[in-house]
Amino acid sequence: MAIILDGKTTAASLNDATKIQADKLTAQGIQPGIAVILVGEDPASQIYTRNKHRKAEKLGMKSVLIELPETVSQDEVINEVEKLNQDQSIHAILVQSPLPDHIDATTVTNSILPSKDVDGFNPTNLGKLYGRQPGNYPVACTPKGIMTLLKQYDITLAGKNVVVIGRSVLVGRPVAALMINQNATVTLAGRFTQNLKALAKTADILVVATGTPALISGQDIKPGATVIDVGINRGADGKLTGDVDFETASQVAGAITPVPGGVGPMTIATLMQQTVELTQWSLNNGK
Repeated sequence: MAIILDGKTTAASLNDATKIQADKLTAQGIQPGIAVILVGEDPASQIYTRNKHRKAEKLGMKSVLIELPETVSQDEVINEVEKLNQDQSIHAILVQSPLPDHIDATTVTNSILPSKDVDGFNPTNLGKLYGRQPGNYPVACTPKGIMTLLKQYDITLAGKNVVVIGRSVLVGRPVAALMINQNATVTLAGRFTQNLKALAKTADILVVATGTPALISGQDIKPGATVIDVGINRGADGKLTGDVDFETASQVAGAITPVPGGVGPMTIATLMQQTVELTQWSLNNGK
């Protein structure tokens, strides 16, 4: 039976450390501030953004939730971003996805100042990550949370064969870059990859982020491998499941993240951590 990589417990410890840092900054007269822009009335996004809002306040941060109607124009959304860019009390800006079809998410994301880009999606920050540039800059929260979880369980990356299934800017591409920067050998796969399951079975560390329920099962996993399941899918019975069939995979893997309770809690905890880091970096001109 695999070791369970407990994201819930690890996230709680990370939140405790974040609160200590937030309180220290506030005592210096600089309260960390995060702003989230929510466009439309998608129920999942509403729940998610309000959970972020409450968590930030609980950790001692200033939290602003800006809710805009589905019919808002792209220029109006960017105008809200520009206001937050100029607001010195806000250190982290996030535009909740998905956005309505008439709004180009990339254009909106690019309008966020790199120094306030808490999601790490601005091309300046992506370029620094891929170029392994020195200095401090934000990284996509889910990949950064995955790296924290691996470190917590002393899972070494150097020299390991890593397969990442899913090529999104949200997870796949940045997590691949982070692992390459830790001297892993990384293969980035997607839906057009031939013999995908055979490739998955070569991985010492397998990251699955496709949004396809039970794409990978125990027979597709190398015995003893570490499996990171990023998928969050809701079944007909209302239960959350991942992209990996946990029941069979946990019998083969050496370590595995559950769904729920694995990567999900780490994403929100990392968002809070990175808000405080952006605040600290703003005092040091990014250093």
